[in-house]
Amino acid sequence: MGKVLAVCTSPAKGTPKQNVQEGNFIQDFGIEGDAHAGKWHRQVSLLSYNKIEEFRKRGAEVEDGAFGENLVVEGIDFRALPVGTRLGCSDVVLEITQIGKECHHGCQIFQKMGDCIMPREGVFAKVIRGGKIRVGDEMMILR
Repeated sequence: MGKVLAVCTSPAKGTPKQNVQEGNFIQDFGIEGDAHAGKWHRQVSLLSYNKIEEFRKRGAEVEDGAFGENLVVEGIDFRALPVGTRLGCSDVVLEITQIGKECHHGCQIFQKMGDCIMPREGVFAKVIRGGKIRVGDEMMILR
């Protein structure tokens, strides 16, 4: 079981996301108001809190949303879950569709640190069932 520590969105692609505390997750679309929402397989991005903390210990000064992640969750290692895993949080059901992504090496974090964890640790999901997710909500692995 995990706990949601941040719900982040941004109005434009290529910009850091901001923790907005709660999001309206729309079935087969993504988070209302987020630039990455749409009819595709990467509607929501997730990062494990402990992976962000490990990166911070290496000297990275990053806020929630800096990697472009929508959800920061403590207690679940998303990277260890296979594609097709479903996650439940509040009324929302997400299905993991992709693990990691190709890094364009142009992000500000990579330029400053020489590394970025999103390509290795980030996972992407589509919204199977919509609803609201708020900071403090519990997330569980459904299958």
